[in-house]
Amino acid sequence: MNMQDHVLAALREQFARWEEVLASMSEAQIITPQLPANWSIKDEIAHLRTWQQRSIARLEAAVANREPEFPQWGPAIDPDAEGATDQMNAWMYEAHRDQSWSTVQANWRAGFLQFLELGKVIPEKELLDGGKYAWLEGHPLAFVLVASYDHHQEHLEKLLARLAR
Repeated sequence: MNMQDHVLAALREQFARWEEVLASMSEAQIITPQLPANWSIKDEIAHLRTWQQRSIARLEAAVANREPEFPQWGPAIDPDAEGATDQMNAWMYEAHRDQSWSTVQANWRAGFLQFLELGKVIPEKELLDGGKYAWLEGHPLAFVLVASYDHHQEHLEKLLARLAR
């Protein structure tokens, strides 16, 4: 198995695990805010989806051989700036808190599947070439795939720990 297939297989497993966990929960469990952040699982999925949009923009840029066209986020917040994460997360929460669970879930699911498809069509050589995309500042595009996996895994581990209590 080449590196691209390995990373995509891990992402598909991650997606399946999330789908399994979410399907095992009631909507009340999913939309009820929980400590410590007082976010619901719905809020966390919206958070993952919002960050996922930046990753999709990077993969789309690679496919089209152009600079990424990132979604508009919050009022004048640069998500790549040092210390912007808390501001971004607060903006994400406010932007999505009134969306229904079905909307949040459908958007996250469609985005994850789109992300997987984009990851599949980019040649492995281009995914692994750290010099291919100047806008990644020396990182290979595969880093975007791995970072998405890690971000989803981080939130899944926290969710599973909460469910185990």
